[in-house]
Amino acid sequence: MPKLYEYCGIVFLFYSDEHLPIHVHAQYQEFQNKFEFIYDDGVFVGLKIKKVRGFKELPLVQLSDAKIFCTVYQKQILEKWNDFFILKKKIKSEKITKKIKGV
Repeated sequence: MPKLYEYCGIVFLFYSDEHLPIHVHAQYQEFQNKFEFIYDDGVFVGLKIKKVRGFKELPLVQLSDAKIFCTVYQKQILEKWNDFFILKKKIKSEKITKKIKGV
């Protein structure tokens, strides 16, 4: 279960047995949501936020922070998806300390 990023106390990760569509899990304490990346002809058009079975949904502040993070970092998350699931490379976790303003 590679950890990709830590941002505002939220951990972004992949499960090692993931599936399409491309998505990332955002976990904060006992809360978690899944963020699916929606592309149209290779162009990022948005996110679909889903519940994760066995977890409570992220509180509104963390949900908003996670959505902003996923939108801003979508290219990097896609690269990490390709590196891990297609190229079988090890993923390096990053801690982002600078707060991202709304998009």
